[in-house]
Amino acid sequence: MPRQNRVTPFGEIIATPERGTYLGNRGLLHDAAGRVRRPWQVKRWILCRLEFRERRRVIMAPGRYTELFFLDEATGLAAGHRPCFECRRNWFAAFREAWATANPGAGPPTAASIDERLHAERVGPGRLKPTYRAALDDLPDGVLVTRDEGSDIAYLLWERHLLAWSPGGYTRRRSRRDGEEVTVLTPRSTVGAIRAGYVPEIHPSTQGLWAT
Repeated sequence: MPRQNRVTPFGEIIATPERGTYLGNRGLLHDAAGRVRRPWQVKRWILCRLEFRERRRVIMAPGRYTELFFLDEATGLAAGHRPCFECRRNWFAAFREAWATANPGAGPPTAASIDERLHAERVGPGRLKPTYRAALDDLPDGVLVTRDEGSDIAYLLWERHLLAWSPGGYTRRRSRRDGEEVTVLTPRSTVGAIRAGYVPEIHPSTQGLWAT
C-alpha cells in the first residue's frame, strides 16, 4: 500500500503510488505506525531536492519529520510551500528577490517572514485552504487554479493554456475562455513572486501535451 505522503495543489496529503519530483516537509505529521495525524506542525513549509549531499533517510521514521512528495515545484508552491534555503539556495534567493519586488516597502524578506505571510494565506478558518477568484488573463504562468468554485480538478496555467493536474503528471490541455474567471489555489504572495519573475519548475509531462 502506498504511504500517505503525497501533496496535491489543494494542500491535501494523499496516498498514491507516484513519487513526484520534489521532496518537502511541514514538520512531524505521522505517528509511530506511519499514519498521518495532522496536516502540519510548523510554519516552515519547504520544497527540497530529492537528492542532496548523498543523505539517506528512512521514510516516515518515528520521531522524524514527515517526508512529503510533490509532482513538481508548481504543485508545491500552490500547496503553500516555498524553496528550501539549504538544498535549493539559489532558488530560494530568486524567490526572495521576486517576493521583495512584489511586496515593496516591507524591507528585505527573511525566510521566517515569508513563512509567516504564507501561513496566513494557506491555512484559513477551520484549517481550510483559502482561495480567491481572479481573471485568468491577470494571472502569470506557473500558478494552479480550478475553473469552478468547489471543483476538485486543478489546472496549471502554462503558456497561456490550462493543463489538467494528476498525481502522475499533467494529462490534457484546455484552451482558456474569453474573460474567464478562475479560483486560484496558489497563495497570493507566491502569485506575486511568480508575476515578478520567479519561474517554478514544472513536470516533464507537459511537453507531450502540445501535440494534442
